[in-house]
Amino acid sequence: MGRRAKSTTKKTTAKSVAKDVADKVVKKASKKVQQKASNWVAKFVAFVILFLMSACGVFYFSLNYVPEARYEETSMRPNMKEAFYVSQWCRDDFGKTEFPLWDNTRVDCLTKDYAIEFDFAHKWAESVGQSLYYAKMTGKKPAVALIMSDISDYKYVKRIERIENGIKIFLIKAY
Repeated sequence: MGRRAKSTTKKTTAKSVAKDVADKVVKKASKKVQQKASNWVAKFVAFVILFLMSACGVFYFSLNYVPEARYEETSMRPNMKEAFYVSQWCRDDFGKTEFPLWDNTRVDCLTKDYAIEFDFAHKWAESVGQSLYYAKMTGKKPAVALIMSDISDYKYVKRIERIENGIKIFLIKAY
């Protein structure tokens, strides 16, 4: 029993230490390369997304763009009721406000040429219908005066344009 037990511990040599250090350095370097590659990929993906979003934005605004030269525009105070805009826009020397018809309906503004219906832009369909009715009842041409409370309201002008029924459009910028 006097035998000695064999040692199972590894002897560390200079070669094994150098190999361990080299492995750690290689792992660190590969991690940095992977991070740089993932950063590059992330930047590229962000660029592509930004490019596509800006292209879509340009396309969207081109759909909603209305040239200023096509319509008479008037700028007025924002956040007022419809009656305020009618009274300011349709003065006595221009036309008659709240002109009554035989069926107890009232034209917002009746001029020598037009039966004009005033309404906020989001109620564009209602204003088109009323102006066509008033034009039929008075023998005048139909017209709408859209009260634009935001720049995005130009999309409603486009909707009226698509109808193509001879409705004159006046714009009131109230933003």
